[in-house]
Amino acid sequence: MKYFILVLFLLIQIDNSFGQKTSPLPGGVDRPKLVVGIVIDQMRWDYLYRYNSLFSSNGGFKHLLNNGFTCENTFIPYAPTVTAPGHTCVYTGSIPAVHGIVGNTWYSKQQERSVYCSEDSTVATVGSDNNEAGKMSPRNMLTTTVTDELRLATNFKSKVIGIAIKDRGAILPAGHAANAAYWYDNRSGNFITSTYYMNQLPQWVKDFNNRKVVDSLYKLNWNLSLQNSLYQQYSTPDDKPYESKVFGKEQSSFPYDLSKYIGKDYGKIAVTPYGNTFTLEMARAALLAEDLGQSGATDFLAVSLSSPDYIGHSFGPNSWEQMDDFVKLDNDLGNFFNFLDASVGKGQYTVFLTADHGVAHVAGFMQENHLPGGVFSFNLTEVNAQLKTKFGAEGIVTTEENYQLYLNSNLIASAGLSKKDITKWLVEYLKNNDAITNAFELQELSSTTLPEVQKTRIANGYFPERSGDIQYILKPGYYEGGAVGTTHGLWNPYDSHIPLLWYGWGIKHGSTNHETYMTDIAATVAALLHIQMPSGCVGKVIEEVMAPRGK
Repeated sequence: MKYFILVLFLLIQIDNSFGQKTSPLPGGVDRPKLVVGIVIDQMRWDYLYRYNSLFSSNGGFKHLLNNGFTCENTFIPYAPTVTAPGHTCVYTGSIPAVHGIVGNTWYSKQQERSVYCSEDSTVATVGSDNNEAGKMSPRNMLTTTVTDELRLATNFKSKVIGIAIKDRGAILPAGHAANAAYWYDNRSGNFITSTYYMNQLPQWVKDFNNRKVVDSLYKLNWNLSLQNSLYQQYSTPDDKPYESKVFGKEQSSFPYDLSKYIGKDYGKIAVTPYGNTFTLEMARAALLAEDLGQSGATDFLAVSLSSPDYIGHSFGPNSWEQMDDFVKLDNDLGNFFNFLDASVGKGQYTVFLTADHGVAHVAGFMQENHLPGGVFSFNLTEVNAQLKTKFGAEGIVTTEENYQLYLNSNLIASAGLSKKDITKWLVEYLKNNDAITNAFELQELSSTTLPEVQKTRIANGYFPERSGDIQYILKPGYYEGGAVGTTHGLWNPYDSHIPLLWYGWGIKHGSTNHETYMTDIAATVAALLHIQMPSGCVGKVIEEVMAPRGK
């Protein structure tokens, strides 16, 4: 009898030692119970180390760095480096030249109007009377995502849910075949969706919305997490003239009074660290209500944290606000990982964390520190006026998007003008600007003399039906904007060098300095799960990330 008990005990211990092995499907394929994809909207790679000593030992970033795998040289392999292409690339493993999401917006030559990346006039809002906020779907994305491929591989038994403040941050990662995507309506303060997914919100989402979490967070106000002396050590002095006054002229520095927005302005939450807290709270609610990780198949929770982007645009990467945002986010992520351990099981889920793009330092900050950089502004009215004088036609340039000019080809043809001559004039006009290092016709990219990295990334971002006619490249440190705040969108490392961290089931501990790319994320997840790569995937599997099977 004692021998039987001893054998039984050893068998149990052996079984527990392989706790990472899960076989949710009859085929016996080892997969985790849950995959959690976290995209931080606007995170430079260097934040991991700039703020490393400020991160808690129990926080999210050190948890990933100390227990997971980090790809230290991960780059975005295309331009423009903005939100919609970034989220699409992470989950498709593809590039705008293939998946078609060439920007947050682009000009449609067929429709002769500007198109928003996730707009869909055939669907309706669910969960709010804000009709336009919910007319969204992934239909403009032309390829599958790794979340789609997971649904296909499990014959749609896997559940996939996307959550973000920004609609595009929830919709594009969740993919075409998602069970749901939820995004934030800042008019009502509620998470909403569209009839693409469902005709009414689940009761758990209604219950979550009824909690009015945003009002509860506003009551906390925005106070510093650390001593003032630490912000003085790590960041530019607070209250700089080149920072936006998001909370009004009377509130230009810490602490920020948010309580005055309770029940009145639900949009301000996005420009505070509480936007991250709010999003992760919604993710918790989704996981529990939908039994993610408990369905018998591998489920996928795609979370995008939008607030760092709003804060970064407004205050810049060297601000007290962005520093405090990441200190608070570190704590929020640590709590979220503890929640996953408790609800799904430690070693039973896989996490990756990355960013959709980085950001440039504020031009005013660069100039006061004698660093190269500045702002550029394209004046469409002025350019068209000069073109009219030169060529005799009104409105030759339709618009400017993503550092590209779109020409009115129909007008040029009907007026009998030479597109070649107009293009040559515009290229020379752009090159004469001190902020611009080069300009050229996009169709002539292959024969244009450019550094290979620029040529490759611009080519990867070029989709003829949706891209412009003329591309211009700014000098390093320059961006299109004004005297206040900053932005992103270029090929340069400050915009394209992003973090990529892995943790959990199937992931070994370590790091690599080999150059990897955003497109490799979906390829690696697909390999980890033994599923097909997305339909437009151009990425490669990062083999160093994966632990040997059964470990």
